[in-house]
Amino acid sequence: MLLPMLTVIVHGGAGSVDGERLPRCRSGCEQAAAAGWGVLERGGSALEAVETAVRVLEDNPEFNAGYGAVLNRAGEIEVDAAIADGELRIGAVAALPWVRHPISVARRLLERGEHVLLAGAGALAFARECGIEPDPPEQLTTERARTRWEKERAGALPPSGTGDTVGACALDCKGRLAVATSTGGLSGKQPGRVGDSPLFGAGSYAEKNFGAASATGHGESIIRVLMTRSAIDRLRAGSAAMTAAAATVAELGERVAGEGGIILIDRHGAIGHARNTASMPWAAISAGLPSSGT
Repeated sequence: MLLPMLTVIVHGGAGSVDGERLPRCRSGCEQAAAAGWGVLERGGSALEAVETAVRVLEDNPEFNAGYGAVLNRAGEIEVDAAIADGELRIGAVAALPWVRHPISVARRLLERGEHVLLAGAGALAFARECGIEPDPPEQLTTERARTRWEKERAGALPPSGTGDTVGACALDCKGRLAVATSTGGLSGKQPGRVGDSPLFGAGSYAEKNFGAASATGHGESIIRVLMTRSAIDRLRAGSAAMTAAAATVAELGERVAGEGGIILIDRHGAIGHARNTASMPWAAISAGLPSSGT
């Protein structure tokens, strides 16, 4: 029986990143992977590792999550996030306004165990119950997000077709798997819109003995093909991690003409990643060996 390799893999969103930003996005993913790896190396759980990694990405203005999230049609930030472990414990929030670290709100919901998904005002009330307050709009909105919103309103730029979500998957020393995904959604979206990220089986999925996966891209397309559940089903059927990732992205394009990408990890710690977009920054550390790409 193979022993699990400590592994963490993160992504910074599938889409088309400006050339000058791409190295910064790759570096941001490497920093997030290193933070998650630090948790695993000291014996922490996969669940803690993915939350830690995603919090780093939510703090980085290069990504569409937390600080740096895009604005909806009303000029507001509404974020979605989910976190889950291989025991099918899940916490998710959707259309949560002005919160910098929605992944931590989702983690609190998972730990409470009463509900799986809270949205909108109910999610905000729960966050406050946990001592997590929304940020003032001027502190959460980046200049890049505001400029994009203004160009969209003026008709000078179309709304984004992909969400540039962030995510992480991990395997710890006890063989436990976990996934976390966080996003600001589509730029210029209808207020109240919920994407794939908080939906288990669509943007996020983990199941013990098989693997964990986080998706990114056009959320409506990802939802239609249950992208992460499809990827883990391929691992269940015996596919290698990279093969499963590539086949799942191919299915997204073939079945619904969707654009996106995926990262995943199997129960032994092998990683997979694939995209059909111009870029998808990612980084991983497995058995102490780092790797990254765009």
